Amino acid sequence: MVSRVARAIRRGRAEPPTRTVDPRAVAGAVVDPELPMLTLADLGVLRDVRTGAGGTVVVEITPTYTGCPALGVMRADLLHALHSAGFPDVEVRTVLAPPWSTDWITEAGRRALAAAGIAPPGPAPVRPDGPVPLDLGPTRRTAACPLCGSAETEQTSEFGATACTALRRCRACREPFEHLKEL
Repeated sequence: MVSRVARAIRRGRAEPPTRTVDPRAVAGAVVDPELPMLTLADLGVLRDVRTGAGGTVVVEITPTYTGCPALGVMRADLLHALHSAGFPDVEVRTVLAPPWSTDWITEAGRRALAAAGIAPPGPAPVRPDGPVPLDLGPTRRTAACPLCGSAETEQTSEFGATACTALRRCRACREPFEHLKEL
């Protein structure tokens, strides 16, 4: 999506505006559409923001998984935020390698999840080089209840409101909660 200002700059009919706003700060403040308590920066999907040739702002994002349905909304929200901040020429790229990991969620993001009643993920499983070994055992340790802190929880559903979450219930306080899965 290229604005009239961006086309005029490319044709040499206008100078790029002088900006005091950092495009990384603008992009980093965009909220995740599925977990609105997190910014894209805190979620770890914002990989890079740089100014390229001709003043084009290039944003690289990695979806939480390849078929993430929120990717189009993230892209549109990034374009809107950067255009509104005075960056007329913006390119949003999807980067799939290396794949996103829950280890990329910042500490501030983990605190925001817990404050919203969502159990933050533990460490992501180790990804070996080469063939992936078959493991039929449990892949998740217990998730502590974000409400009372008890580790006595049980999974009630593999999927929550999003594919990235599971539904759990605390055996101590009996409250249900979502848990962001380790990826």
